[in-house]
Amino acid sequence: MIRPNTRNGLLLALAVAMPAAALALAPRQAGSEVPITATEASGAYTVDGVHSNAHFKVQHLGAGMFWGRFDDVKGSMNYTPGPTGTLDFDIQIPIAGVHSGNDNLDKHLLSPDFFNATEFPEMAFKSTKASPAGNGMWKVDGDLTLLGTTKPVSAMVEFTGAADKGRGMRIGFEAAFTIKRSEFGMSYGVESGSLGDKVVVVVGLEGVKAKAGS
Repeated sequence: MIRPNTRNGLLLALAVAMPAAALALAPRQAGSEVPITATEASGAYTVDGVHSNAHFKVQHLGAGMFWGRFDDVKGSMNYTPGPTGTLDFDIQIPIAGVHSGNDNLDKHLLSPDFFNATEFPEMAFKSTKASPAGNGMWKVDGDLTLLGTTKPVSAMVEFTGAADKGRGMRIGFEAAFTIKRSEFGMSYGVESGSLGDKVVVVVGLEGVKAKAGS
């Protein structure tokens, strides 16, 4: 039989040891503030189309800025953090996902006057070079393909975060850059001044880390 003082000592030891063991074995929980390591963040990611987006804005009739969006963004990213890290994007955006908030305008945007969705059902961006610029920023060069025309573009891309909140390792980036749509063959309204030629593109991407072997 265990003496009372011995039993109390054993219970105390178990009370201290069991939570520590459970903590060591437990997976990282949602809301955990444990920092993500470079090794955990590095790797290939698949774009989460539900939580990624692409918007554009162009001046209308020399006055306000008209905004539109694309509801479907897909593709992949590869990321290695650090001052000598790497970053690659291969992004596709189906034109059918364009929305302005007005059905008639959406039909016009899908027509040959603008995105010509029947002949060119997708636009794409593929990075060719990326270099860290400090403070979570990257300078990214790549090729943008729109209406069957490919042109080089450059953008400053912000790393917005990396975390595993219980739904897989995720990573985020955001970028804004300007193009001239006429350079891609989309000249409707430029000569008359009804629509601006310069278009600001804003893209927010969230990726889910690919599982090993997938």
